[in-house]
Amino acid sequence: MAAIKRLFGNFRSSRAKKSDSNSHPSIQWMVAGLGNPGEEYSRSRHNAGFMTIDRIAKAKNVELNRRRFKGVTAEITLAEKTALLVKPQTFYNLSGECISDLIGYFKIPPQNLIVLHDELDLEAGRLRIKQGGGDAGNRGVRSIAESLGTTDFIRVRMGIGRPRGFSNEVEMEPGRQPKTEENKDYLLRPMTAAERQAIAALLERAALAVEAIAQDGLEAAMNRYNQRS
Repeated sequence: MAAIKRLFGNFRSSRAKKSDSNSHPSIQWMVAGLGNPGEEYSRSRHNAGFMTIDRIAKAKNVELNRRRFKGVTAEITLAEKTALLVKPQTFYNLSGECISDLIGYFKIPPQNLIVLHDELDLEAGRLRIKQGGGDAGNRGVRSIAESLGTTDFIRVRMGIGRPRGFSNEVEMEPGRQPKTEENKDYLLRPMTAAERQAIAALLERAALAVEAIAQDGLEAAMNRYNQRS
């Protein structure tokens, strides 16, 4: 009887190990959207990355309901390969803490990391794909680069423009908010219904760009999406 129990136990253990390996397929892409957690930020321009991840998840019929390394995640198929959708819950400027831990855990090369984020210095409605380079003052991108020790990841930059009337060349008028405070309000305040409708096309293009990067390659995606729509 003891021998049978041991045999049965080994059989169960073997099946469990096989099941575990099957439930964690090799992750080949990571798609991370930048934003801030919490309802008060959910409709802000600074959450364009989160909004795009939500669009991708909806199209793939998945929910980001698994918490890993300070983020919420979901696994999808992207160009016939397994990919991980991520929304860091660390707040925007500390996004690297979550992303670097996930990259290390799943052993994903930085070149296969796609980061979706809003971009003040890009005209509203414009989309630009790039790999490497500076962070253009985006602290979320800077956090990722510092945490990974490299800038060699892909970015899908979603242009939101600067606040109306803002100019880098013109000094602020007396009594007006400093540039940083004006930017902060513009980034974090909830968008109106009309503003959300206006940004919807940009979010859709960003979601499609992610698929194109994985399916057709970075250069082809850049040639297609870096043009004016």
